[in-house]
Amino acid sequence: MKLLHTSDWHLGQSFFTKSRKAEHQAFLSWLLEQITAHEIDAVIVAGDIFDTGTPPSYAREMYNRFIVAISQLNCTLVVLGGNHDSVSTLNESKQLVACLNTYVVANVTATDDSGDDASFDKQIIELKNSAGTTGAILCAIPFIRPRDVIQSRAGESGLEKRQALGEAIKQHYHQLYRAALALREEKQLDLPIIATGHLTALGVSQSDSVRDIYIGTLDGFAADGFPPADYIALGHIHRPQIVAKSEHIRYSGSPIPLSFDELKTAKQVVMVSFNGAETAAITPLEVPLFQTMAVIKGDLSSIQTQLETLAMAPQPVWLCIEVETQDYLSDLPQRIQAMTEELPVEVLQLRRSRNTARQTLNQIARETLAELTPEDVFAKRLELENFDSDAEQARLGRIKQQFRQIVSEVENPEQNRELNP
Repeated sequence: MKLLHTSDWHLGQSFFTKSRKAEHQAFLSWLLEQITAHEIDAVIVAGDIFDTGTPPSYAREMYNRFIVAISQLNCTLVVLGGNHDSVSTLNESKQLVACLNTYVVANVTATDDSGDDASFDKQIIELKNSAGTTGAILCAIPFIRPRDVIQSRAGESGLEKRQALGEAIKQHYHQLYRAALALREEKQLDLPIIATGHLTALGVSQSDSVRDIYIGTLDGFAADGFPPADYIALGHIHRPQIVAKSEHIRYSGSPIPLSFDELKTAKQVVMVSFNGAETAAITPLEVPLFQTMAVIKGDLSSIQTQLETLAMAPQPVWLCIEVETQDYLSDLPQRIQAMTEELPVEVLQLRRSRNTARQTLNQIARETLAELTPEDVFAKRLELENFDSDAEQARLGRIKQQFRQIVSEVENPEQNRELNP
């Protein structure tokens, strides 16, 4: 039995106003090639198929076309809901794609009053191998929303709520695992048991693009709460990594970089081979970078030198430029634009380094108020922030308007009282 573990596709994502459609289509085509080349029996997508609960039409079309294509390869597809996914969006085509050898588990199945494991039957999936026989048993667990597994009780402290949620998630995993064990005994076959999840395991390394989940309730799930499954395929964290030094508990990570800081780690999907119930091999397959991206850091002179190396780039390079300078440069965007206007690059993010921000704050602190007008202080504070997107630009406009109103009220109190008696 061979399976591929992937997650966090985020179809439909807009990256600093740039569409990722071409990258996602290239990845899906590459993934189909890997399925054929490695004779994969099943693909598990551990959550966050889409970037939002209302994905654009092209993202839905891409998803549907992939399902049709993978069904023609005699490969099972299992789609788990993530915290970015809408349950109703995934479920709207669930019955239709089931005819194409695709299982969709958008949310968890609630336990009945007796706690009977049979209530979890929709989350227990028999994965078929190339011979058409059961090759593995899957505990298909998507993103677990607190309301699906616990009831809020009046008077509970924050700590009690966190403990209750952690215990409820642990119980859900172990009840499903027991149901899988019972099925394996019924089949009387030597089968691996695989589990999935879309959550934050304690101790993992996150990236800028990961949205926190269980805010105010549960920061992370302890790895010792997982059942002793033969492989646990996790999603939500975008950097591929092993959990709690356990080779069989893994995040595959997102297939394309969803933030510039993810360029530090190569993207991958994970191929897992089983020989009966025994895990024969766990092999990461590196995903190509379909859009050239880079982070350039340094002072203006160093940035100029680094930019010159991109002059012959075969396709436009998406850039994050981090400027290290102790000087206050009100014309920094204009300087960077002048440096890059003749180059095949697009600057999607321009920011000062964190050290620079601290140095600038220290510089401002050393200046006396007699040397600065309120407008000077305000302008220098804004220089430390990033207002790259359209939404942030609109926010900047509101901030400036509020500042002008405050200054007007301070400088003309009598006029303000006349207007607002």
